Amino acid sequence: MTSDTPAGRRFRVFNRRRSAPSRARRRLGAAARMLAALALAGGVYTAFAPGAYAEDTRQLSASAQEGKALFDTSCISCHGRNAEGVVGRGPSLIGVGSASVEFQVSTGRMPMARQEAQAEEKQPAFDKAQTKQLGQYIQELGGGPQIPAGPLTENLEEHPEALARGGALFRLNCTSCHGFGGGGGALSSGKFAPGLHDATEQEIYAAMLTGPQNMPVFGDNELTPDEKREIITYIKLQLQQEKDPGGLFNLGRYGPVTEGLAIFIVGITILVFAALWIAGKS
Repeated sequence: MTSDTPAGRRFRVFNRRRSAPSRARRRLGAAARMLAALALAGGVYTAFAPGAYAEDTRQLSASAQEGKALFDTSCISCHGRNAEGVVGRGPSLIGVGSASVEFQVSTGRMPMARQEAQAEEKQPAFDKAQTKQLGQYIQELGGGPQIPAGPLTENLEEHPEALARGGALFRLNCTSCHGFGGGGGALSSGKFAPGLHDATEQEIYAAMLTGPQNMPVFGDNELTPDEKREIITYIKLQLQQEKDPGGLFNLGRYGPVTEGLAIFIVGITILVFAALWIAGKS
C-alpha cells in the first residue's frame, strides 16, 4: 500500500487528511491550557491581593466618616469622588496623606475661591476638629505622610546646640526662597514663597513634609525628623521672636556687618550734604 501505485497514493492522501484534525486539536489543547494557566494565576493573585479591588468597601473610622461628609459637600467638585481628582480643576489626593490636607485647609489655602497661580493664605473655612476629620478621611483613603504626634521643637535644655544647627539648616535649605529673615520672597510666574512669621509648628512641619506649591519635599531622607524640629526651633525662637542679629534696625537680618555698612553710607551722605550746605551759607 506504500508503493507508487494509485492505491498507495490514495492511502497517503487519506493519511494526510486524518492527520490535519489532529494538529488542530493540539492547537486547541494548547490554547485551553494557556487559558487555564491564566485563570489559575488570576485566582492566586485574587486570593493574596484582595485589597487591590476592595477599596470601595473599605470601612472608615468615625472621624474619617465625618471627614468624608465634609469632603462631599465642599471638596468633591474639584477633587472628584473618592478624591481621584478632576481634570482642569483639582489633582488627585490619593497618597498625599493627612499632613498635606491639614496644611492646606488649616491655612485657608483650600478650598480655593478661584484658580490662580498660587493658593494664598486666608481665613480657614473649617475649624481644627473638621480639619483633622478631613485629613483622617484622606489618610484612610490612600495613605501618605502624617504630622507626628508630640512636640515639634527641640528642648534647648536637653539639646542646647539645636538652635545653632537649626539656623545652619535653615540657611542651607530655606533662605533661597524664604529669605534670611523668613519674610518670604517672589518666585517666577506670579508665585511666591510666603513669610514664616505667623506660621505654626504644625504648618512648618507639614510644609517640609509635603512640599506645597513650589516648595520641594523634604522627606525624612533629606531632612530627618530631628533636623526638621531643629529648623522649627530656630524659626520659632530666632525669627518669630524678633531677635534681630543686626542691632536696632532690621536690614534683612544679614547681621551687624550689613547694618554697619548701611549706617556708614547714610552717615557719609548726610555729612557731605551738611558740608555743602554750610559752604553755601558761608
